[in-house]
Amino acid sequence: MKKIKILLIEDNRLLREGISALLKKQPDMNVVTTVGNGENILTLVGKFKPNIVLLDLGLRNQNSLQVVKLIKSNFHNIKIIVMDLIPLQTDVFEFVQAGVSGFMLKDISVAEFLKTIRSVFEGAQVLPPHLTGSLFTQIVENAVNGLPPRVINESVRMTKRERQVIELIADGSTNKEIAQKLNLSTYTVKSHVHNILEKLALNTRVQIAKHAHLSNEYKTNIDTTSLLEE
Repeated sequence: MKKIKILLIEDNRLLREGISALLKKQPDMNVVTTVGNGENILTLVGKFKPNIVLLDLGLRNQNSLQVVKLIKSNFHNIKIIVMDLIPLQTDVFEFVQAGVSGFMLKDISVAEFLKTIRSVFEGAQVLPPHLTGSLFTQIVENAVNGLPPRVINESVRMTKRERQVIELIADGSTNKEIAQKLNLSTYTVKSHVHNILEKLALNTRVQIAKHAHLSNEYKTNIDTTSLLEE
């Protein structure tokens, strides 16, 4: 049986050792080496010639996107899977454009984790469920066609009202509380929440809140935005 050769880049030692131990138990997988950061990655890739590189999106001492670009520019056939808690829409676009073959959430089940590695090895492009809707389709098409990031950014640009709703969700406000603060009906707030979920390819309010806390894009000032704008 031909084994999938895997190189793991994860700067959290506990996660790195845990993932490595899990993969080593699989009869069709071989962890050729593990790395705490992206330094000397080209030397290691050239030495071990992995089929798959598992990469932590949030390396503390290294730009993960630059690591992807470095690997793909020198080793075109190597497939890269990025691991993160909840990747932002802009991250998805940039990493897909740079050549990443898949994303995995760090709270993914063991079965899905292993399935993703095997699927990417076989040539599939795999993302977590909350990114597999129409937004991801557009991201992939734009990335493949070489269109600039502003194209996707403009296509999912939030209105000022939606930015207000995002900020209030991040503050823990309910739909009823948001309606009162913005002088809207609860139905209108629900409609805005639905549109936000669609634009960000998310499924829950909790994910909206996490997205807002991870991004500086929605730091709007509610008092300075017209309450008449929908």
